[in-house]
Amino acid sequence: MKAVAVRTFGDPEGLEVIDLPDPDPAPGQVLVDVEAIGVGGVDTVIRRGSLAAYGFRDGHILGGEVAGTVAAVGAGVDPSWIGQRVWAFTGLSGGYVERAVAPADTLVALPPTLSAADAVTYGSSGAVAHFGLRHARFAPGESVLIRGAAGGIGVMAVQLAARAGAGAVTVTTSSAERGDRLRALGATRVLDRAGRGADTPADFDIVFDIVAGPDLPSFFGTLAPNGRMVVVGIVAGPPPAEFGMELIGAFQKSMSFATFSTDTVPAPDRRALIADLFATAGRGELRSVVHEVLPLEKAVLAHRKMDAGAVFGRIVLVP
Repeated sequence: MKAVAVRTFGDPEGLEVIDLPDPDPAPGQVLVDVEAIGVGGVDTVIRRGSLAAYGFRDGHILGGEVAGTVAAVGAGVDPSWIGQRVWAFTGLSGGYVERAVAPADTLVALPPTLSAADAVTYGSSGAVAHFGLRHARFAPGESVLIRGAAGGIGVMAVQLAARAGAGAVTVTTSSAERGDRLRALGATRVLDRAGRGADTPADFDIVFDIVAGPDLPSFFGTLAPNGRMVVVGIVAGPPPAEFGMELIGAFQKSMSFATFSTDTVPAPDRRALIADLFATAGRGELRSVVHEVLPLEKAVLAHRKMDAGAVFGRIVLVP
């Protein structure tokens, strides 16, 4: 089968298409004939080598979510999954392939009307957005700033915060055109990447940060008293080592900072949430934003576009 591996970490050109034997599902796993692969921000972070400390090595196969049809099951897995169209989570590897293995306890059945491409725009991004807002203790009526809102997670966070009754949904993005598209999804205010704009609010109850990077500390100043910042991604890299001093300097505002990963969410809760997102989308209450569908062999191009900040929503690869 065809797969895309990291030959060398760094630029997108370090990715290469390789041939691998078809895998066999181990106990507790399924084999999925892949129809669509979601390209996520974490894929670019891993490819750049920013997470080398976590043990990623040359030859790593990127990709965390796929959708397709279950072709085989491993020992201990209900055989009725065979032939079903599903969304599956492969973790931090193994998704950029024609046939993927995934834990059976990550599977979510696809409604008949949901395309595989749409499934990989709702799945992981929707889970991060939903549970990340919950981790921030979001309550209806609160104001939310979503930093880096034009990516897959941001697009879902805008929609979910608006649907949940946010008092205001402010976004940072790179252009007026993107701002208009985010307004159509539920954003009420648009700021530039630095958090500035003609309609800049005084402060926010929650800063939902997908970007991190060197500018993260400046956004502590946008938090209201008792405000919470939750970082769910580091697409711009880690923050400065002393970023916490900004919090200490505003000690009397009782602000808080947290990171969030869906790894801390029990698998049944993740599955239930993603199934609910699929059902909600089926009722027309959520929008899938697919920037572009590219062949698996064009993974280098997909990553170039991600690095250039040229993607609105999610790029999808298809074998």
